[in-house]
Amino acid sequence: MSRDPVADLRRIAFLLERANEATYRVRAFRSAATTLAALPAGELAERARTGKLTELTGVGDVTARCVVESLAGEEPVYLRRLAATEGTDLDAAATDLRTALRGDCHTHSDWSDGGSPIEEMALAAVELGHEYLVLTDHSPRLKVARGLTADRLRRQLDHVAQLNDALPEGFRVLTGIEVDILADGSLDQDDELLARLDVVVGSVHSGLNDDRARMTRRMLTAVANPHLDILGHCTGRMVASRPAGVSGPGDRAHRPRTRPESDFDADAAFAACAEHGKAVEINSRPERQDPPKRLIRRALEAGCVFAVNTDAHAPGQLDWQRFGCERAARCGVPADRVVNTRSADELVAWARSHDPA
Repeated sequence: MSRDPVADLRRIAFLLERANEATYRVRAFRSAATTLAALPAGELAERARTGKLTELTGVGDVTARCVVESLAGEEPVYLRRLAATEGTDLDAAATDLRTALRGDCHTHSDWSDGGSPIEEMALAAVELGHEYLVLTDHSPRLKVARGLTADRLRRQLDHVAQLNDALPEGFRVLTGIEVDILADGSLDQDDELLARLDVVVGSVHSGLNDDRARMTRRMLTAVANPHLDILGHCTGRMVASRPAGVSGPGDRAHRPRTRPESDFDADAAFAACAEHGKAVEINSRPERQDPPKRLIRRALEAGCVFAVNTDAHAPGQLDWQRFGCERAARCGVPADRVVNTRSADELVAWARSHDPA
């Protein structure tokens, strides 16, 4: 049985207003509700069926999505998210989560497309109060980002082992990789090397316009791979131009200013992550904001755990975790569902549980 989409839009506007959200957001939902309430009987459902809701004045992609969910009998994800955090001091929740984080599971150095040596990244992490930094340079297929061949990755592992001996006591660099999820869902590095790493982030960087069925198969195959621990920036979207200060070979060259979300069955992907104990990344980069808040909420409801990561390519970007924490707080993500609130040993043990061999 369908819900009343106009009532749902008005309830969202009310909750946004009560939470002192931006006026333009409140106005967007209230205006859409007014427009839809004036439609002749049957037109709303017909427009939703044919994808023509956004042709109406004041109805955008977000409000249209809420209407479609309501008509399907589902409480809109946007409304569920607001209801779940109603009465919560979100600023305090974000601050508490940032304080609870003990490390960062997605970072890059000048071994791939980052702008600084591993040593600089590590010392910046120490200054921020981190206990560990997971080094996740790119894998071979991403040539524009100087992805690491198997031989270069082996040399990097030796370098990190030596570096850890020289770093301040109580801090260490954990070994890792941001491995490409290839067209068939396989991971772009030797299994023997992936098994040696502390943490493996898997991300889609190519074929982002694959059709829904193909992209879903890619993700499900990757998530089921015992070597993968964290599903990185799962929609691949870019919502803004890259901030100033990002540097490194290829870093500006291989990403457009904006990019839409890839199309995949998010519920199926998140169900697989929950089943296999894999984390969904909340990417803190301002130009990514990936996943969108509606998908963070869906992943939370699916039982997923998360990793709030910076995807930092320079030392100052390691402080961007606060952006991810703000988005996590707005979706009601508790600290005990975030894997990088764990100690280094606990994090590594969690990752090893996926790949016990």
